[in-house]
Amino acid sequence: MPVKDGPFFALDAHETKAMMDSGAILVVDVREPHEFEAGHMPGAVNMPLSRFEPSDLQSEDGKRIVLSCAAGMRSFRALEMATAAGADVDTHVGQGMKGWYAAGFPVEQGL
Repeated sequence: MPVKDGPFFALDAHETKAMMDSGAILVVDVREPHEFEAGHMPGAVNMPLSRFEPSDLQSEDGKRIVLSCAAGMRSFRALEMATAAGADVDTHVGQGMKGWYAAGFPVEQGL
């Protein structure tokens, strides 16, 4: 179950992978393109925090949007920005890619 992270919810790597595998979520990675290209969660899309526009967040087929970054800091900031803009996004991967790598899950490379 997601845990509260201030006003938001945080998923761990195992919860994220299970939700991705079931098709329930779309992961939006807010790291910079060079970080994303080096390795990201399979199926994630890149929307760097440096150019983050909450109005550009679009769900695929009603999937819940979950934000991710390297360790949870930038995704938390993106959640704050999204909430301030009225976007219906309230969840991130609490440990980001650090947690994903630690769990030993596969990564994709490239843009």
